[in-house]
This record gives sequence, C-alpha cells and structure tokens, in this order.
Amino acid sequence: MIYTITFNPALDYIVSVEEFVLGKTNRTSQEQIMPGGKGLNVSMVLHNLGVESVALGFIAGFTGQEIRTKVEEYGCRAEFIQLPQGFSRINLKLKSQEGTEINGMGPEIDKESLRKMMDRLELLEAGDFLILAGSIPISMPDSIYKTIIEILSKKNVQFIVDATKDLLLNVLSNKPFLIKPNNHELGELFDVDLKDRDSVIPYGKKLQEMGARNVLISMAGEGAVLVAEDGNVYQVKAPKGKLINAVGAGDSMVAGFLAGWIATKNYKEAFLNGVATGSASAFSEYLATKEEVVDLRNTMELS
Repeated sequence: MIYTITFNPALDYIVSVEEFVLGKTNRTSQEQIMPGGKGLNVSMVLHNLGVESVALGFIAGFTGQEIRTKVEEYGCRAEFIQLPQGFSRINLKLKSQEGTEINGMGPEIDKESLRKMMDRLELLEAGDFLILAGSIPISMPDSIYKTIIEILSKKNVQFIVDATKDLLLNVLSNKPFLIKPNNHELGELFDVDLKDRDSVIPYGKKLQEMGARNVLISMAGEGAVLVAEDGNVYQVKAPKGKLINAVGAGDSMVAGFLAGWIATKNYKEAFLNGVATGSASAFSEYLATKEEVVDLRNTMELS
C-alpha cells in the first residue's frame, strides 16, 4: 500500500482577478476551493492514475472537516487525526497578471495527536511506500521526518521524501527510495546556481552519495533529470504545452514516477511517466488525469 502524510493540509482558495490593484476592492472572475497540501496532491493524482493510496494527516476545526469531505468526495481514502484545538489553514492563491500566494500557519499539533499518528504509522508493513512531502508546522521539530523513517525502516518500508533544506538533509543517511528537489532547491543545498540539465547532474550524484537511492530533479520548462539507482542518468526535455497552473506539478511528478515504477519496475519508464504527469498537471486547471498523462507520455523520448 502507498501512504502519504500531510502534516499541515489546507483548503486552497483559488481566485482569479482580471487586473488586481493593490489597495482597492477587487472582484473575482473565477474561484475554486480545493484540498491542498503536497501529500494530498500525491494521493489525488495517484487516484486519477488508478493507484490506491491512503492519505494521512492532521486536521482541525471546520476547515479540517471540509478538507476531509473534499478528499473523500474526490475518491481518496483518508485517515486524518482530528486535533483538539485550532483550525486547518486556508491558503489564498491569487491568479492575476502575476501569481500571488498567501499561505496560512495551520494549527499546533499536540503531543497526544502526534502519538496517535506514530501509532498509526507503526501499522505499515514491509513493501509499503510512505511519501513524506512538504513543510511541517512550526510546533514540530525539523527531525520529525527522520524520526519516522528510523522507526519504520526496520520494517522495510520504502520512503519518498519531497522536502527542502534540513528536512531533506536529515533523512539522506536513511537511504530514501526517492527524493525530488527542483533545481532551485538543489542549488540552495549546495549554494550554487543551476540552470540547465547538465549542471544538476553532479549535485544529484552528491545527494546519492549522501544516501538517496534515486534523485529526481524537476526543472520546470527545462525538463527533468533522474540520477537513478541503476547507475544511469536519464534526461528529458519539457513536453510542449501551455502553462496554466504550476501548483501541484511537482507532487504530480512524484505520483507519476511511483505509479510508473509500480507498474514496470523500470526507472526509465517511471521517470518518463513522472515527467508526463507533472507536465499534465501544469497544463491543466487542476491535477492531471490519466488520459492527459497518456497523451503526453506518447510524445516523449529521452534527450
């Protein structure tokens, strides 16, 4: 089974304003309310691709209940822990001449609720995948991902980590199956500016030397690179299409890679499926559908 965990899920309030003017009353031309959070995005895209998963996380208050409702209406299996106080955050995504985001803080996660989550994670079994994605609330230590991995690695659970800075660096020694930095996040780790596919390869290999088994590097319009456990480095140009919504594209890439790996056990196919899925989400109003992924995948070859 595949499990995703989202420590700080949200309701994403996505609004379009034709010409946003600061300091004035602006009226929306279009609006949506969607469940948000990197782990939830992965679960929803996996569902679109016909792969079952369980979405774990913490919710609070009336916004938390709406997150649960929307995730379940989408068709995903959700097992959220209800926090005793606060409310799940609302993130504002403003689409105008330029995209602007205002992300909420989220509720405090108390020790008892965290214990319940750890108890649930203890039920994972050998061969399961756990996807740890995104930021954590300020009430939690930066070591939480590492703590989870150290407990569950004894059970031969496979880990995918999509996080930045210390959250990522802390877990490399535990040999995660896959990590997915973008080129900017990768450059930040090593204090370098990485703009083309060839430039990221040495740093992807460094992360592999530090413990990651597979390093998937997304580069938006430049395409993507996979430094794979089989010793190969795979590159592909970005598929052609109109960028509509980049939110969730990286999470979609993770979902597509994992779905491809489960289906084929082939890194090349998993890589191309991941890039096709991420691109399909970027070219869509929301998250990629299986039909969109298949159409894009048929146009792609390694570069």
